[in-house]
Amino acid sequence: MKNIFVVSISILSVIFFSDILAQEQDTLETSDWEYGVETDLYFTDPFVFLPIFTADKGKLHLEARYNYEDLKTVSAWIGYNISGGEEFEYLITPMVGGAFGRTNGIATGLEFTFGLVGFELYSESEYLFDFESKENNFFYNWTDFTYSPLDWLWFGISGQLTKVYETELETDRGLLLGVAHQNFEFTGYYYKAFTDDAFFMLALTAEF
Repeated sequence: MKNIFVVSISILSVIFFSDILAQEQDTLETSDWEYGVETDLYFTDPFVFLPIFTADKGKLHLEARYNYEDLKTVSAWIGYNISGGEEFEYLITPMVGGAFGRTNGIATGLEFTFGLVGFELYSESEYLFDFESKENNFFYNWTDFTYSPLDWLWFGISGQLTKVYETELETDRGLLLGVAHQNFEFTGYYYKAFTDDAFFMLALTAEF
């Protein structure tokens, strides 16, 4: 029964995104590809190297991750970009994906960015349905709230939420500081600040 439910979600999600993107065929044909590479370095025990690759063409969003859902696990995503605004800018991307490796399953996800007068709220969430056991299903969210006094400088707060099936919600809160140079961004995170469990994370991003 569980496998039928998971497969049904996968099929419906693919049909949904395929239909939407088919309607946007003209936009896809006239848009250029935009690529992004992010490398997250977690200075924890063990040290974690987490690369993320994105490709966008109009409304189409593609994304690949490694070590994100679990160590030694690859995930691939397809999404639909919804963007607009002038003073208040927004980008909302619902997604569906699959994870393969130490963890295997399908997932639904959502990424969004809201910006207004130097302030920005960024969030990415997902719920993963594990193929092996529902006890391994989990929800994850990462949210940053920042203020940018200059085009190349920003600072703020960050939070990560994780909830595995029928367990308590786990939270990591921290501070962040970022700088940019041309197409590159460098953001440092200090989670669980000033506690015995404090750790650093460095995010390196390039867009082209």
